[in-house]
Amino acid sequence: MRPFHVMLKPRGALCDLECAYCYYLRKEALYPGSDFRMSDEVLEEFTRQYIESQLTPEVVFVWQGGEPTLMGLDFYRRAVQFQTQFAKPGMRILNTLQTNGASLDDEWCAFFRDQGFLIGISVDGPRHLHDAYRVDKGGRPTYERTLRGLELLRAHGVEFNVLTTVHAANVAHPMEVYRHLRDDLGVTWLQFIPIVEPSPAGGPSHPVSERSVTGREYGDFLVTIFDEWVREDVGTVFVQIFDVALAAWSGHSPGLCVFEETCGHALALEHNGDLYACDHFVEPEYRLGNVLRTELPVLADDDRQRRFGRAKRDGLPQQCRSCEVRFVCNGGCPKNRILETPEGEPGLNWLCEGYLAFFRHVDPAMRFMAAALRRRRPPSAIKEVLAAGSHPGLLEAYGPAGEVAS
Repeated sequence: MRPFHVMLKPRGALCDLECAYCYYLRKEALYPGSDFRMSDEVLEEFTRQYIESQLTPEVVFVWQGGEPTLMGLDFYRRAVQFQTQFAKPGMRILNTLQTNGASLDDEWCAFFRDQGFLIGISVDGPRHLHDAYRVDKGGRPTYERTLRGLELLRAHGVEFNVLTTVHAANVAHPMEVYRHLRDDLGVTWLQFIPIVEPSPAGGPSHPVSERSVTGREYGDFLVTIFDEWVREDVGTVFVQIFDVALAAWSGHSPGLCVFEETCGHALALEHNGDLYACDHFVEPEYRLGNVLRTELPVLADDDRQRRFGRAKRDGLPQQCRSCEVRFVCNGGCPKNRILETPEGEPGLNWLCEGYLAFFRHVDPAMRFMAAALRRRRPPSAIKEVLAAGSHPGLLEAYGPAGEVAS
């Protein structure tokens, strides 16, 4: 049995916001007439099966949506009770929950603190950039509500990180986004997720929507933030894709599904117990079955899921197979492999140009930090070296001190 984890969608695609770029809202059409509420039967069965199938002493439950808080707090109280009921001796149970923050209050935050939930909260930058696409059902801005939720999490001592989507409205403002999150909001754990949204028009001439980013734009966004981070914030601010890169340069697995060699280990559970191959492939052809009728380990280890996982590696274009950054990129997420190579081979990632530019740019710094780790020194030692100008290679790559984009 291969290790696997599952993203839970207890409210399905339902949300109290209507973010313009959300890929999941349209999944509501898969279940016409549904109330989109996970029943206690599904919750209990999944919890039992998931815990029994895990071979590690630590099990993580990942709650997403839509907006998972729409289930109400009592649902999560029952979830914790079931986890306690089925936990094996010595097993540690963790919960993470991704929210827009709009409905958080003191009761929610006290529960999260007491139960040790890790909360992801979505913030796309300062007010004018966040509100460009993150609006409610009435088209109204949401920044103030999200910020209120974030401050409540902080006031109650809840551990949280911020997920920032990178899209057409904020991609040209990397330092404004980064400094707002770091300085104004005091965030120290960040994810930058690129929006690559299929175009309603479709076709090779318009493959993505106007809200999407190009590979070059996304690469430039990351490079600009990295150049400030590597001088000032290593060891105090943690950016997911920078951590992924350091893991890869240190000889480890990247640790993030989009950069792993194969797929199939990260599945998605809908509100009614239907299990799908991946959160980005919740479509009828990728439905594996239902946990009320078939045990979870059987579904997760199904031949169809194994083929789905291998297809990521086996479908790589020749251009990617010989690429210098394949060890960290591995062709990116299959959902974004919508281009052809110059030789006409399908399967090139929409973000390829940006990934290549970014990973090439960080190579000198990653080599230095990986070497520091091997010598049992902290990666943050790079800040002192850059400040002193004592490493010609790093100085050439990242410029003299003080030359950071505004």
